[in-house]
Amino acid sequence: MSVIGLIIGVVIGALISGFVIWIVSKLGLGLEVDGFGSAFIAAIVIAIIGGLINWLLGVLGVSIGGGWLGALIQLIVAAVVLLISDRFIKGLRVAGFVGALVAAVAIGVVYWLLALLVGALV
Repeated sequence: MSVIGLIIGVVIGALISGFVIWIVSKLGLGLEVDGFGSAFIAAIVIAIIGGLINWLLGVLGVSIGGGWLGALIQLIVAAVVLLISDRFIKGLRVAGFVGALVAAVAIGVVYWLLALLVGALV
């Protein structure tokens, strides 16, 4: 893959993630953003922090695994990433750990629905 293709893929992924975060913020489930620009920046910061946490867990030898336990751990990691991102992004607000958990579930559901929609169109 070329560098240009990689950059375009990253930008498109960030735009889609920003759109998902913006949608979830409109649902009033514990996550608020000031606008799409804040949601776009939040998507980039969340991706960086999530990548760092997953890398750190790998370095420490912590395997998340699959199944229900793996899904629960991923949900908790996603909530922690949202809480950490709240500290760095001016236009992002998370309503505590429970709000972060609910928002993480909602983000996952919106991604799933978008995947279903795209799969039905293709």
